Amino acid sequence: MCFVCGVNNHDGLQVRFFNDGENAVRAEVSIDDRFQGFPGIAHGGVVAALLDEIVGRAGLSGNPNRLMYTGKLEVKYRQHVPLHTALTLKGRIDKDRGRIVQASGELYTADGAILAEATATLMELPDEVLKAIDIDKVGWKVVP
Repeated sequence: MCFVCGVNNHDGLQVRFFNDGENAVRAEVSIDDRFQGFPGIAHGGVVAALLDEIVGRAGLSGNPNRLMYTGKLEVKYRQHVPLHTALTLKGRIDKDRGRIVQASGELYTADGAILAEATATLMELPDEVLKAIDIDKVGWKVVP
């Protein structure tokens, strides 16, 4: 039921994430009218949610059980994000210190213009939390 990644959540964005190299992920998305801010433009909170999800998925490309919480997320909005347009998200781990990770990500147009970007500090879930989650059931994964 995740708002961004829940592929069965008909009220959400239903984004699927794909491996884009070691500790890197990508996703394709088009934002519809339900997530509008100003007319024809995606709501900034939706853009932040997409960036939060792409940076959080970066660690899963190297380890399918490496789930992380976001401790800090900084978003820079470069241009407005149009609705009904093919967009690409890319995320990667920049610095890995074990349980604490620095990651970054961007939202691009089809021609490569950066619409928004983010940097994040991520923290691995504690073992007791991870053990209580049925990862296959919730569907948090990166597709090879």
